[in-house]
Amino acid sequence: MVRLSSALQYHAYPTPGKVAISPTKPLETAYDLSLAYSPGVAEPCLEIEQNPDKAYDYTSKGNLVAVISNGTAVLGLGDLGPLASKPVMEGKGCLFKMFADIDVFDLELACTDPKSFIDTVAALAPTFGGINLEDIKAPECFEIEEELVKRLDIPVFHDDQHGTAIIAGAALLNALHLTGRAIGEIRMTINGAGASAISCAKLFVKLGVNPKNLILCDSKGVIFEGRTEGMNRFKSEFAANTALRTLAEAVKDADVFVGLSGKDTLSADMLRTMAAQPIVFAMANPDPEIDYDLAVSTRPDVIMATGRSDFPNQVNNVLGFPFIFRGALDVRASKINEAMKLAAVHALAQLAREPVPEVVRRAYGNSEFRFGPLYIIPKPFDPRVLYTVAPAVARAAMESGVARKPLDIEEYASRLKRKQHAGREVLRSYDALARSVEPKRIAFTEGSNPRVITAAVLAAEEGIARPVLLGKRKHIEAMAEKLELSISQCEIVDPRFHERRCEFTEHYHHDFQRRGVTKDQATRAVEREEIFASIGLRLGEFDGLISGVDRNYPDTVRPILQIVGLKPGAKTAAALYMLSFNDRLFFLADTGINVDMTPEKLAHIALMASDYAKSFDVDPRVALLSYSSFGTTKHPQVQLVQSALNLIRELHPELIVDGEMQVDAAVSEEVLRDHFSFSTLDKPANVLIFPDMQSGNIAYKLLQRLGGARAIGPVILGLAGPAYVMQRHASVDEIYNMVTVAAAQSVLSGSKGTYRAAHGETVMFPHRESNAPRPAVGMK
Repeated sequence: MVRLSSALQYHAYPTPGKVAISPTKPLETAYDLSLAYSPGVAEPCLEIEQNPDKAYDYTSKGNLVAVISNGTAVLGLGDLGPLASKPVMEGKGCLFKMFADIDVFDLELACTDPKSFIDTVAALAPTFGGINLEDIKAPECFEIEEELVKRLDIPVFHDDQHGTAIIAGAALLNALHLTGRAIGEIRMTINGAGASAISCAKLFVKLGVNPKNLILCDSKGVIFEGRTEGMNRFKSEFAANTALRTLAEAVKDADVFVGLSGKDTLSADMLRTMAAQPIVFAMANPDPEIDYDLAVSTRPDVIMATGRSDFPNQVNNVLGFPFIFRGALDVRASKINEAMKLAAVHALAQLAREPVPEVVRRAYGNSEFRFGPLYIIPKPFDPRVLYTVAPAVARAAMESGVARKPLDIEEYASRLKRKQHAGREVLRSYDALARSVEPKRIAFTEGSNPRVITAAVLAAEEGIARPVLLGKRKHIEAMAEKLELSISQCEIVDPRFHERRCEFTEHYHHDFQRRGVTKDQATRAVEREEIFASIGLRLGEFDGLISGVDRNYPDTVRPILQIVGLKPGAKTAAALYMLSFNDRLFFLADTGINVDMTPEKLAHIALMASDYAKSFDVDPRVALLSYSSFGTTKHPQVQLVQSALNLIRELHPELIVDGEMQVDAAVSEEVLRDHFSFSTLDKPANVLIFPDMQSGNIAYKLLQRLGGARAIGPVILGLAGPAYVMQRHASVDEIYNMVTVAAAQSVLSGSKGTYRAAHGETVMFPHRESNAPRPAVGMK
């Protein structure tokens, strides 16, 4: 196996590329086939022949965008050609799908001649509801877009031009608002005269910038009236009547600098000459026109934006194109006109001025965002962008006369809000939280497992954690060499030789000596990775642990429960999985701990699971599941669930909870409404509590393996520290996700060492008598 970088690994495995096509209709039987193809497919064909608009009713056209490039200006890499542009175009398709649920075909055309390119795209256009042009060099990109907009009756949008302009336009409005400037009076210098720069200049003028106060520069200096070198008709539109000739001259006393050029083209000396409270948008990627730290140290009064995610105010096109196309497609717009672009600008600007919800703060590592110099545009992962920008664009399309399908905008915004991918939001929150602090030390008990090593290396490279691989050094190093992976960022610990082994042995012997464990037995026990890791977590040697990838579940979870123990107030532990189905997220418990259930345990598990859901800003609606619904069956197992419900309502009457109920009643709004309208669940449940480990375990595995759910877990509720027991044979992706969860939970716990967190001291483990109650552990 050839060692590949993380980026190449990502693109190559487990399947080459980033996209696939999946049918949306059943194709299981001969009858299905007769409807999908011959003879049934003839009916929609005839309907569309009579009325072309029926294509939106009977095909995927209305939600299908073509992302098209000829590879002549790929990122900042130049003319790589159509084939080398394909990874970027696939990535663009992924962003369309992830942020706005729009399907994409990426098309890479071997056409450098603009006329051939235009003719090819026009011939393909009937397939699509919209066309996104990408990575086409200037000035050909202007001609191509202009002509296609004229020839086609679907939205055509060159994102390299308009996407940057729209986001920068929103940032400009807010920066001017903060500094008290009138847009018609500012002096602006734009450095760069390519697709993005020309489009920014045009949009800024439409927003109110006086063209006489705008200077455009390229690599040869100021674009002025009478200049002939390096000119084209698009640059000529902004040729200024000025004696200025250099960027340094153009920047002097300017209120705004907009950079769409290259690294270090704006010097600190130039920045010093700008007006008070200068506004600097240095958007060259990956390195801006002036280093961020240099800019703010040179001019502490600067308001600055860049194209980078590691500085405030990132001008990121993903804030624009998915949502602009979403709005345009949903009203079947014939084009994306200026009114729609300006609507997107104003919607983004206004959104940045509103209070930032907790879900956004959590997605960025609990950062505080408040409208001001460090926050003038929304964050890309702000879920409000979808149901703010798309409705604004749709409204503008209707009001400007290019919409062919009017919408109720309020209902439309509400519908978009329901499309949010809750499971994705959870993972983003975990990821950002894990990255927000110094990486946590996460111990892996199966340190020589190839999937564990791969996941650990990825976690280290991404700054998610400081992995500690437990096991025999020679075995771990041999496996890493076989995988051709560098483990230089991972720590290897052999419990037999660790400097704290004797200390760990003393603690273990003290805790278990009244269970018949001798000193020699304790010495040998601590050499077991799962016991060593549990003690290390308890004493603060580790911040979290991952176990169970290739070991028996009961033998793995038992030492965690016995050594790490329960946090204060917890009456039992329980396993919880988060299962994500596109726009729906479910919390399932107990899926892996309690074989023997009591009403008290079940009630406690339900409360722990609902609290966990609340920690992600999810309003819990709890269903206590059974094979009976609301007393239809009389049986002790059913009565157990009913008793648990009574306990919950007694302890927490404010919680939305009901049961006992079958799962179809719990998750189906139609079943709930038509048959159980009396239920206290006003909407389908999102927290599902199983009456025993057996049913919960079976359910989540079926949903994951056959139902296509994205599973995040297991999270062991009630533990005093972040310890996780994976499914046996978990994939690299699943292990990596759990490392992220462990690191994030360690941040949330706010302390190092679960014994100190619970008891405020660091001596011996609390003594447990041999008859002390412990959670029963089942098979997994």
